[in-house]
Amino acid sequence: MPPKTKKSKKPKNLIFVVQKHRATHLHYDFRLEMNGVLKSWAIPKIPPKSTGIKRLAIQVNDHDLAYAKFEGTIPKGHYGAGTVEIWDTGTYELIEKTKNKMIFKLNGKKLKGVYCLVIFKKAGAKAWLLFKKAKN
Repeated sequence: MPPKTKKSKKPKNLIFVVQKHRATHLHYDFRLEMNGVLKSWAIPKIPPKSTGIKRLAIQVNDHDLAYAKFEGTIPKGHYGAGTVEIWDTGTYELIEKTKNKMIFKLNGKKLKGVYCLVIFKKAGAKAWLLFKKAKN
């Protein structure tokens, strides 16, 4: 009898979401599903849809996966008080991940293509830059 082989599972589609968050200041919460949570960054300006634009992205606390569908109002007195609406959502494919860089392909309604998050040490310990990569 031939040895049993493991069937390779097709990788699960990982989700991403961008939430427009009107709190103390308008910003965009960029979230990537990783290891059962949403890794999260606050972006002060609209995420880039084209190449040549870099956005500061401050890493914030991880959120539960269920938060990806949240839209509504966070009451005054609570962390993040203000209104939250889903600006974009879809799936993504992680291409490369190191300690200081992530490259991924977004397949959303507004954000499509290969994007990069890189550590931006000059701006602080939790600062990253988000940008869309040019096609190779």
